[in-house]
Amino acid sequence: QVQLVESGGGLVQAGASLRLSCAASGRTFSSCAAGWFRQAPGKEREFVATIDWSGGVTYYADSAKGRFTISRDTAKNMVYLQMNSLKPEDTAVYYCAAAYLGSSIVVITTNEDEYGYWGQGTQVTVSS
Repeated sequence: QVQLVESGGGLVQAGASLRLSCAASGRTFSSCAAGWFRQAPGKEREFVATIDWSGGVTYYADSAKGRFTISRDTAKNMVYLQMNSLKPEDTAVYYCAAAYLGSSIVVITTNEDEYGYWGQGTQVTVSS
């Protein structure tokens, strides 16, 4: 079992930066890919970024490329999302998630159905 707790959200102005943190517990987390998703009001939840179990492989949604960076500290069981140059359209609840893929070939996924563990979310609001 894996438990995830996000923190670091808040209200910022456009152009500002925020770093979201995700604290994980559970023995299997070190073997899991981790991801960040977000859900804006009235919209479906969408993929933002993912990172493999080692931290060596990452992938981003087009909306996040060049502005967001996902990372993890395997020793501390932490996952981070550094968000720079924030825009009002980044306003959403951000969720941390973990996926046990059980494969040495497929090490990341953008499919939220493959993420079996989710945090409660943290609100990010970007004002114009």
